[in-house]
Amino acid sequence: MKRFVIYMLLVAAVAASCTRGERPTGELAVPIVDYSGLEPYLNKSNDTTYIVNFWATWCTPCVEELPHLEKLSREYSNGPVKVLLVNLDFPKYYDSRLLPFLKEHDITAQVIMLDDPDTNTWINKISPEWQGSIPATVIYRGPKRQFFERAFTYEELVEIVEEF
Repeated sequence: MKRFVIYMLLVAAVAASCTRGERPTGELAVPIVDYSGLEPYLNKSNDTTYIVNFWATWCTPCVEELPHLEKLSREYSNGPVKVLLVNLDFPKYYDSRLLPFLKEHDITAQVIMLDDPDTNTWINKISPEWQGSIPATVIYRGPKRQFFERAFTYEELVEIVEEF
């Protein structure tokens, strides 16, 4: 059922016929990518710990978790930790919801919008454990990788990052 919900959301996004690519609005621009554009962010092999979080502005647990991810991003900005926020809103809401949300919440972590209707393929590529609900987070460093289908507190994030 969860996969079906995400699938329907993404199908509707494609039906809205938004163009992929970077759509600058003022000083803020968020790239819109399909899975092939996201994949390089999921497979970096260096000494950096990557936190890749899947979220949407309409998802209450996601919105509650974002300040923790933002704080982690800011506090580790000079260290080997990078946060990527992968937004799953409909691309037609790019200007009306996503950008105002990012400005209102002063999000400085890197954000991309995923626009790929083939959820049955890319969800399994991210993690075979993923049932399709959000928030969902991949944390990895080199070959070490963990997947979580839940929200985190700041303390939990720090503890996991320190394990890496």
